[in-house]
Amino acid sequence: MIWQTAEERLALLELLVRGMLKRRRAQAAAWDALGELPWTKRTGRRDELGLVESRRGELAALLDRVWPAWGGALAELIARGLPPTPDGWAALEDAQRAEGLPALPEQLNRRTAAALVAAHSKAALTGRRAAALGGIVTTHDGSVRLRPPEGLVARTPRGAVDLAAVAAVLGEVSLPERALKGGLELEGTVRAALLVENLGAFCDLATIEGWLFAHVPGWDTATVTRLLDRLTHVPVVHFGDLDPNGTRIFQHLRGARPDLRWFVPQFWEELVETKGRPCAWPVDLDVRDAPELVRRLAARDMWLEQEPVAVDPRTPAALEGML
Repeated sequence: MIWQTAEERLALLELLVRGMLKRRRAQAAAWDALGELPWTKRTGRRDELGLVESRRGELAALLDRVWPAWGGALAELIARGLPPTPDGWAALEDAQRAEGLPALPEQLNRRTAAALVAAHSKAALTGRRAAALGGIVTTHDGSVRLRPPEGLVARTPRGAVDLAAVAAVLGEVSLPERALKGGLELEGTVRAALLVENLGAFCDLATIEGWLFAHVPGWDTATVTRLLDRLTHVPVVHFGDLDPNGTRIFQHLRGARPDLRWFVPQFWEELVETKGRPCAWPVDLDVRDAPELVRRLAARDMWLEQEPVAVDPRTPAALEGML
């Protein structure tokens, strides 16, 4: 049924106030309905309706029926210098929400923040909405799963914890984004760091003395980038699937870490005929600087997954060989 949404009712209000209404996607149904009524006429401009002045009273009566509080809403818009449009209405609602904010902590998850200053938690945090939060830091609250080497300690303003000791009990540890943003530092010796794309490979890789293993789940790279800031003097290697997505992820990570190395051991080629699977490589994906095996897979429209290599007994030595 028409005239149920705010956008549809605003179409009536704008036509009444301005005497004209442009067609917008969010108001298309209302625009089409009004175009069929004798209250409107075409103005000569593309996708624009004009009000027939003699029918103004009928339009106001319709507004009274479908939106009894329209007069107060219009007064609010005028008081703030906002137009009777969907954008103007969104700005009014943002302003009203901003005025009703409770006392807030120094940082908020971006979903919580959006729920306070926007219509719902998944709405975009626009510049206007972010400004309403003042100096509050919004977070994605990702985390990075680690298999740390012996002796690696995480220190924050709240204290220190031996990550290897925790991992000895739990198998791994997790560093949250807030801790990394809050000044977490790593103490101890890390000979190299390995970024592992798939969870199974991350869990099943044989431990290598002095190596830090970090899980990088696909495109969720924001938190691991903060980890890399603590490893500026450590060789970093990436290990992922040899497919278009894995290639793009490596290229993306190399943008944050130009010296990132790509683990594609020679023995992986042995699996092409038995484990290789068909896959269309996009023509716009540049693999000219990729390892030779990646280039050959792209040429043949094939891909290889990393899990068999993760448990290959030759893998630890191949990784050590990259240093």
